[in-house]
Amino acid sequence: QVQIVESGGGLVQPGGSLRLSCTASGVTLSTNAVTWYRVPPGKPRELVATITRSAQTLVADSMKGRFTISRDNANNTVYLQMDSLKTEDTAVYYCKHLQWWGQGTQVTVSS
Repeated sequence: QVQIVESGGGLVQPGGSLRLSCTASGVTLSTNAVTWYRVPPGKPRELVATITRSAQTLVADSMKGRFTISRDNANNTVYLQMDSLKTEDTAVYYCKHLQWWGQGTQVTVSS
């Protein structure tokens, strides 16, 4: 049975940093792309960042330079490093691999 689990969310002040983790069981994340999405309150889902099987990365324009996606194959984990956080980064962040989604982790940026 495949399970995707996000962790690392929380409350952080503007300008702060968080690192989200996406871990999986029952599937190897390096075999296909992994994508982070987010759903801000009252807004539609948006793509945050993707890492491909060959470890190429893509980050949405509004987060470029602040967010970094990476993968640790040994631990079957994909990370989303988020720096210089803004209040508008407040959202539930989800990890997706093929057809599988995690349950999401809440990120709140507030002073």
